[in-house]
Amino acid sequence: MNPIAALAVAGALLVGSLALGFVWHARDGRRRAGRGEVVDAADAGELGARATLVQFSTEMCARCPQVRRMLGQVAGQHDGVLHADVDLTHRTDLASKYRVLQTPTTFLVDGTGTVRARFNGVPRRTDVEEALGALPALQEAR
Repeated sequence: MNPIAALAVAGALLVGSLALGFVWHARDGRRRAGRGEVVDAADAGELGARATLVQFSTEMCARCPQVRRMLGQVAGQHDGVLHADVDLTHRTDLASKYRVLQTPTTFLVDGTGTVRARFNGVPRRTDVEEALGALPALQEAR
């Protein structure tokens, strides 16, 4: 291969990698609507009366402890809201069941177990608060 063609291929790979990285970063931690999935209480533990923040994590996840602290604080500020941490290291079956492709992944689950919002990556606290505020049961309680 001549040097100019090799540089062109390397440049195209670099530009493609940068574009993919920007897209990945833009989507990380963003709120997405739930797909109508229902989280089984046997998988997440006790569900809150109004909502549960279900965090899927692994033992080797570097970002999971900060998300765990933040979600615990948010849950503690709202009546009827619990935080559940599911370790996928020991429950790999749940990763495929709920289509969890990265950790941390957080589901906002209403009192019936229906997923109302999904956050892949580190969610922003304001996004979690807004998603909680959008739940009908929480609006009536305020």
